[in-house]
Amino acid sequence: MSAPEPTANLLTSRHHRRKDMSMVTQDIRAKAEVCYGDETCREKIISLLTEKGLPSGLITVLEEIEEYRYIKDTGFVSLKHNSKRKDHKFDKVAVCYDNEVTAYFEPNRIRNLTGVKAKEFLIWITLSEIYVSGDIPVALITFKTPAGFSKSFPLSSFTFKDEEEANEVHEAKIGKIKGVKL
Repeated sequence: MSAPEPTANLLTSRHHRRKDMSMVTQDIRAKAEVCYGDETCREKIISLLTEKGLPSGLITVLEEIEEYRYIKDTGFVSLKHNSKRKDHKFDKVAVCYDNEVTAYFEPNRIRNLTGVKAKEFLIWITLSEIYVSGDIPVALITFKTPAGFSKSFPLSSFTFKDEEEANEVHEAKIGKIKGVKL
């Protein structure tokens, strides 16, 4: 019996290390309010987005949210979902979500964002901050990169117009997950 090639072991160990890396430390796990299951997690994140003055459709496009962690004192949020990587096209921008998204939520602002990218031309650009500015009729949402570049879009691009539209999007996602086309 021959020993496995050293490169195979190296690749496997790198893969496992990368998979186990998480922004959620043991300290955060101990302090956080934790919820499991798509419906409960979705309700919690929509409530938090609304409370912080952010658009309800911004993160709720994720499919099968399996874990939500929130530390009220610091505003830290961690979301995990089953999809390996989820792309979503809003009105004017494509956004990609990794299977774990972390951030610190403040009124009208998400900072220290990880796990979210936006597509500009043909390039996926990592986002580090999202904030809302202006009054409701002309409010803008701005995506900022770690390098300091930013781009603004109408806030309405990320907000469900009514509860019926939000339910239609959610039902379409459920149908897609189950393999049923609605």
